[in-house]
Amino acid sequence: MSSNGPLPLIVSSPSGAGKTTLTRRLMADVSDLVFSVSHTTRQPRPGEQHGREYYFVTAEQFESQIARDQFLEWAEVHHSLYGTARSELDRAREARGIIFDIDHQGARQIKCAVPHAVAVFILPPSMDVLLERLRGRASEDEATVQARFRVARNEIAHYGMFDYVLRNDDLDAATTQLVAIFRAEECRRRRAAALAEQLLVEGRRRAGRDPGSG
Repeated sequence: MSSNGPLPLIVSSPSGAGKTTLTRRLMADVSDLVFSVSHTTRQPRPGEQHGREYYFVTAEQFESQIARDQFLEWAEVHHSLYGTARSELDRAREARGIIFDIDHQGARQIKCAVPHAVAVFILPPSMDVLLERLRGRASEDEATVQARFRVARNEIAHYGMFDYVLRNDDLDAATTQLVAIFRAEECRRRRAAALAEQLLVEGRRRAGRDPGSG
């Protein structure tokens, strides 16, 4: 873990562009990462588990948490509420990095609250492919698919607020790019500055004890 704590990495995309798959692949390739689990008022999809993909809560529970200022960010998306609890940062305190899988509204709020967070936006190969992927979700009817497609166009319009933008037209290539972004950001000067300064202090102390070492 860096002396500056875990690296906060935001991964965002329009629904269906592959951010969840890429996030899972990143965590498989890079050790000691924590996935930030969001709260939501939407119903679980088949195979989803409370506390793994999301914390599934009622609207009343969510609004109570808002009132107690327990969210780092929150927003309403597709008529459901989504939010990241402040406690997720505490849970990742000893980790190498914490991954936020959130939309552009949440990304903006996280960047405001955690200025050193790194934000990556995932683009689909094309809008036609995106629509096909949304239709491939058997759990959603055509009206819901079209609503998500309209929101996706709006999401893409916000790409300019992100630090990195990558196109998920080849899953392996996109995974390699995302892993490279994380590893490069770990080497940022601001994250290594404390260690470098510590080494300089140690060097001065050693020089004071052993004048011939200089």
